[in-house]
Amino acid sequence: MTPELIAVLMFGLLVCGLFMGHPLAFVLGGTAVLTAIIAGKPMVLGIVINRIYGDVLDNYTLIAIPLFVLMARFLSDSGVTDRMFETLRLLLSRVRGGLALAVVFISILLAATTGIIGASITVMGVMALRPMLQYGYSQSLTTGVIAASGCLGILIPPSIMLILMASYSPLSVGELFAGSMIPGVLLGLSYALYVYVISVLRPDLAPAVEPDEKTSRGELMRMLVIEALPPLLLIFGILGSLLAGIATATEASAIGAALALLIVILRRKFRLGTFYGAMLETARTSAMILFIVVGATAFTGVFNITGGLRATQELIRALDMQPWMLVAVMLAIIFVLGAFLDWTGIVLLSFPIFLPIVQEMPDVSLLWFVVLMAVVLQTSFLTPPFGYALFYLRAIAPREVRTGAIIRGVLPFIVLILIMCVLVALFPSLVTWLPDVLYSN
Repeated sequence: MTPELIAVLMFGLLVCGLFMGHPLAFVLGGTAVLTAIIAGKPMVLGIVINRIYGDVLDNYTLIAIPLFVLMARFLSDSGVTDRMFETLRLLLSRVRGGLALAVVFISILLAATTGIIGASITVMGVMALRPMLQYGYSQSLTTGVIAASGCLGILIPPSIMLILMASYSPLSVGELFAGSMIPGVLLGLSYALYVYVISVLRPDLAPAVEPDEKTSRGELMRMLVIEALPPLLLIFGILGSLLAGIATATEASAIGAALALLIVILRRKFRLGTFYGAMLETARTSAMILFIVVGATAFTGVFNITGGLRATQELIRALDMQPWMLVAVMLAIIFVLGAFLDWTGIVLLSFPIFLPIVQEMPDVSLLWFVVLMAVVLQTSFLTPPFGYALFYLRAIAPREVRTGAIIRGVLPFIVLILIMCVLVALFPSLVTWLPDVLYSN
């Protein structure tokens, strides 16, 4: 079989497997096995197994994934988020769209302490969805802001996606964390600005809430500082040790898990049952991610050895476009894939194809491209038909909230993500400035 035919065969089998409803990890691995047999090269699978053991199971950076998942669960068990949201809700009661703004600000903080999308959306949905609907907020605005804000965790450090990206690229975790910091925070602030503007222009979508006069604003500010202090210390403990070069990503994740457990103990929330549940959830989530990593490693291994990878890269090079146009085509492919695959599969399938081509481009920063790709991947959770954020929210939303309202609610935020992509593309310093400051020496 020619390399071109192998490339078509593998992506055809991948699409068929996904539309049949099989899990991504098994579709990737099964495609690799079937292709090796059909191509008459079953010995390739031996090389692939060696790559799995050498590239995946010996990759110490990936140890940070279960540790960050464990940290997220500990922080959720501590109850910090619930108290902070209630305090911020009361503090912003006089502000138009205050409940939605509280969701955005708490989600930014959650993103900087958890990086687990399902956890962020579920926590914010349970806390904010019903109160916002009861106060008369529109279904679309309510579900849109919860779903979009909950996805910030894959862009704002410490992000599991960025850790996986670093382990499959020449970039370090610290560089990616520093490069994505400003775009991630700016994207969160753009959500807040949109919510405020739409609340002013369309008061019917976000009615005013009667302020609670029982607690003074000074007391609310004091409560907010007290509640925000533990997660802020957690953020500085993780990112500070990592960006300062004191700890590696794995060591920083261990620091984060230890600090999160300490917060649980100090807040007297520690229970053996919840501790056991946190361990089980960590094992389940980590196994899911690593199964996809193993399947993708098998897929890309067969794809590379049989010549499909080289044929695909040559096809892209043959487009003979300007570098910026080629980057735009790659990002468009990522956006389309986001409607059908989760970020893990997209990263592991696209990196071997795109990164070597980007590295050949003159005056194009690999860090800038990877962060730009991370911004685009925000949409993979929001775009139907397979946007995971839509399913998470549908599972916890009341019956009267229609699926169509959820989809309409996320559309403006998808537009904001694309606008942020344009800003990052036009102003690369949004990505490169902080890493240059921290790592220039």
